[in-house]
Amino acid sequence: MSGAWIIILAYILDRCIGDPRWIPHPVIGMGKGISALERVIRARVHTDQGLKKAGIWLPILIAGGAFAVTWGLLILLGLFHPILAATAEIILIATTIASKGLRDAGMEVYHHLKQQDWPAARRSLGMIVGRDTAHLDEPEVVRGTVETVAENIVDAIVSPLFYALIGGAPLAMAYRAVNTLDSMVGYKNDKYLHLGWASARMDDWANWIPARVTALLLIVGAWVLKLDAKGAMRMVARDARLHPSPNSGFPESAVAGALGIRLGGHNVYHGVASFRAYMGEATRPMEAEDIVRTTRLMFWSAGAFVGLCFLASLGVWLAGGVLLW
Repeated sequence: MSGAWIIILAYILDRCIGDPRWIPHPVIGMGKGISALERVIRARVHTDQGLKKAGIWLPILIAGGAFAVTWGLLILLGLFHPILAATAEIILIATTIASKGLRDAGMEVYHHLKQQDWPAARRSLGMIVGRDTAHLDEPEVVRGTVETVAENIVDAIVSPLFYALIGGAPLAMAYRAVNTLDSMVGYKNDKYLHLGWASARMDDWANWIPARVTALLLIVGAWVLKLDAKGAMRMVARDARLHPSPNSGFPESAVAGALGIRLGGHNVYHGVASFRAYMGEATRPMEAEDIVRTTRLMFWSAGAFVGLCFLASLGVWLAGGVLLW
């Protein structure tokens, strides 16, 4: 049961304070480690096949190192006092979650839209997406924000909590390392096609179960929040697998169905046009309030998953008590 309370407190901590900029974040250290290791690999390996083999070591060393360092730190603190170790674990798990940061980023775009400050809304969106935003109109700004919030319900909330439930802060930190690897080297371009393939594949595997759990939570959340739960269910079944990512389509299609809007379409990345499969049906025009609705769905799903973590821990605790009895 202590693990459940640690997860609950970690989530509450993230909801309250997020990631203050004055506190060093573990992801910054992970990013520096990834960059340093990439430089070493590229200095010594000069063939595509060699890079592909070396790419296997990136997630092993970075994710394995994150797990080992976190585990060792908690063991060391536990030698002084268990409460010290538990406090550190709460803080470390909280750093792997980004519910407040995700909400704040989405609502910043929303407030700019409500003030009709289109350049500021585009700039704020550009801080959280990879696509070009300089010439987007209001519906496209809304679409980009909703897609980003929906997709990151998995990466930034459910997945780290899922791994914290299984293996505490060490496994949650290892997941965050895998996710950071994917964001840095998991691209299918000339530079990272060979070096980043293993990192991208591991990120897909790591998010497979959490993405599908998230879709279910979003469907239930749509019903609780009096949105279109049937539409969410229908769009997940129809559109989730059309997304280029094996996981991102599940939360995006669920949100699209719940809100009665259509996500996906044409995007531009560094001047190059790209098309992403449509998710959902446009029963009405997109509006700024869809960002608020998506944020509510995010918080409901996150809270529901934390509740499931508590129930799972309670079940294990009760089962253990019965066996001992």
